[in-house]
Amino acid sequence: MGTTLSAADVQRLMTDPSAETRTETAAKVASSFQDGSLGEVEQKLASEIFRVLAKDAEERVRQALSQNLKNAAGVPADVAVTLAKDISDKVALPIIQFSEALSEDDLIDIVRTQAPQRQVAVASREDVTDGVAHVLVDEADKTAVVALVSNERVNLSEGVLDKVVETYGEDEDVQRPLVHRPTLPITITEKLVSKLTDELKDYLVQHHELSEETATDLVLQARERATIGLAATYNDETDVEALVRQLHNNGRLTPSIVFRSLCVGDLVFFENALAIMADVPLQNARILIHDEGDLGFKSLYAKGGLPSSLLPAFRTGVSLARDNEKERTDADLEQQTRSMLEHILTAHEDVIGRYGEENVDYLLNKFNQVA
Repeated sequence: MGTTLSAADVQRLMTDPSAETRTETAAKVASSFQDGSLGEVEQKLASEIFRVLAKDAEERVRQALSQNLKNAAGVPADVAVTLAKDISDKVALPIIQFSEALSEDDLIDIVRTQAPQRQVAVASREDVTDGVAHVLVDEADKTAVVALVSNERVNLSEGVLDKVVETYGEDEDVQRPLVHRPTLPITITEKLVSKLTDELKDYLVQHHELSEETATDLVLQARERATIGLAATYNDETDVEALVRQLHNNGRLTPSIVFRSLCVGDLVFFENALAIMADVPLQNARILIHDEGDLGFKSLYAKGGLPSSLLPAFRTGVSLARDNEKERTDADLEQQTRSMLEHILTAHEDVIGRYGEENVDYLLNKFNQVA
């Protein structure tokens, strides 16, 4: 077989069929197959040799074959599957992690039937398909899921990431590599923030003798600050709309977070929020919000179900956010929120006071971290 498997090698195989000889032969034939130096007839002969060596009783023979074929193109599928299902991890893992000869169905079968270490090898491949990724999250050991979200060479779909957050969002081993992925859809990031803060609430209740109600309120504020900060990092309005819609669908588009968006001057978030809450097209909502008359914004606000007692404060917030939009800088969001709240609360102290202590608490307790 060319210059790699010489006549002397053939003669040696015939006279000395030891494990050492077979190991060397496996390495030579596989090496020639990988570098493309074999002709068509020689490739067919090599494939037959692989089929024999893949079932060799000696582990080191099969291991030599696996190591030399893991990156080779054109490896017969049956040979790859035989090696991938070998009893020895030393034989199976290189093929599972690197061989292109394994199909999506082969990899799914490995995930469903093989040990965690082999599931990890599947999750570490460069070409993890969406179908394989879903099966890994649904059926594999957690170590394989950690390997999957740590694999930055694979572009995981939003569906896969959503499933990871729903299943493992509170697991620190999965959280760590997940939050360090190069990019995450804004909807996934918001859900992850939600999971993290739920864990924080449990910690507060268990370790700091807080009531469930107080802890929930503190966590809500932390979550809302993080979410508004997150929205400010996205320039694409489509992403912001997706975030706001997700918040609404999950009952997290609260009056306080809508109000907070005004306090940081995020009119895009605010406009999307009112459009979704009132179930009107965004362009229509923008016209109503910025109508110089009193009726447009009032009607949209009421249809959105926001507290009527706070309409004056929201109206002032819109006016201030619009006036400050051109002068908006990257100033600290908490400082900007505090400044806006001071203006709004000062302007409407008498109005808010008429609606009783409950409404003062509504504003101040929701924002006591920044106000």
